[in-house]
Amino acid sequence: MPIISLKFIVFSLIAQLLWLNYAVPASAADPKRKALFKDVTATTSDTHLLVFGTLDNSFTQEMTSILHSGIALKFSFFIELYKTAENWPDEQVVTLTLQHIMSYDTLKENYRITLEEDNNAVVSLKTLPEAQKVLNELNGTKVVLLKQLIPDNNYKLRIRAELYQKTLPLSLHNVLPFLSWWDVATDWHTILFRY
Repeated sequence: MPIISLKFIVFSLIAQLLWLNYAVPASAADPKRKALFKDVTATTSDTHLLVFGTLDNSFTQEMTSILHSGIALKFSFFIELYKTAENWPDEQVVTLTLQHIMSYDTLKENYRITLEEDNNAVVSLKTLPEAQKVLNELNGTKVVLLKQLIPDNNYKLRIRAELYQKTLPLSLHNVLPFLSWWDVATDWHTILFRY
């Protein structure tokens, strides 16, 4: 392969990566569109502490384009539970990480969401708004067995999500370490309760 064409290929690849780095989606440029949790509640079943919550402003045009091009989207949820006491450090009870994975089947023209917290159950939906609703919800996610909680004590539940992470293929991040890739992630959302 001639040296000139190899240089051209490398230059083209770097130019494309730089363009991707600076093509900021509308939600990242608009601070009013920051992804966040809303309607977060903790309640109990007969056996478990459960958490409910919904992500808001989690999708960007870039995510939708990537999804429709055949690449799955992974939303990671992080849940932490602490026992709290006045004038005493918080004691961690449990920490959980779970994922919701969404893919688009171009032949069947439907969206598939895998819910890790529900034994990797797969939900198929026809429309993007329906699929986004399922992807964005924690709907009775089991946090901890009630027998692990001490009655008449205060607890703090924290929840956060990482919605998208841009990565370089083929370990190019080692070759191009100056590129900074943005993530869409929420801040920690905290609720306090007494069990």
